[in-house]
Amino acid sequence: MDRMTTTAALEKLGNEHGAVFTGVLRHGSLEVEIYKPDKVDNQQPHTRDEIYVVTSGSGYFVNGETRQPFEPGEVLFVPAGIAHRFEQFTPDFATWVFFYGPEGGENAGGQG
Repeated sequence: MDRMTTTAALEKLGNEHGAVFTGVLRHGSLEVEIYKPDKVDNQQPHTRDEIYVVTSGSGYFVNGETRQPFEPGEVLFVPAGIAHRFEQFTPDFATWVFFYGPEGGENAGGQG
C-alpha cells in the first residue's frame, strides 16, 4: 500500500483490540505507524530515529531532558535511543510515527 488516510489508519488500529499502534506502510528502511495511546504513554526508547506528526489532540511531549507543549500538525523528531513520551494528552490524541534509517540512528550509521 502506498497511501493511507488518518481515518483509515485509526479504523485499522481500532480493529486490533487493545493495540495502541499499528503499522500502515513500509518502504526500504521507512516504517509508518499510527499511534494512539490510552491515557498513558508507556513507550520505551527506540533503536531507530523517528519523527512524529501529530494528527489530533494536544498535551506535552518529553524528549530527553526537554518537556514542551504539542498541538495538531506539529512535527517532532527523536533520535534513536532517547527516552521520550507524551504526557497529559487529550483523549483525541493520535500521531503518525515514521521510523527510518539504521539501528542506532543515522549518526551511528555514519550518514550524519
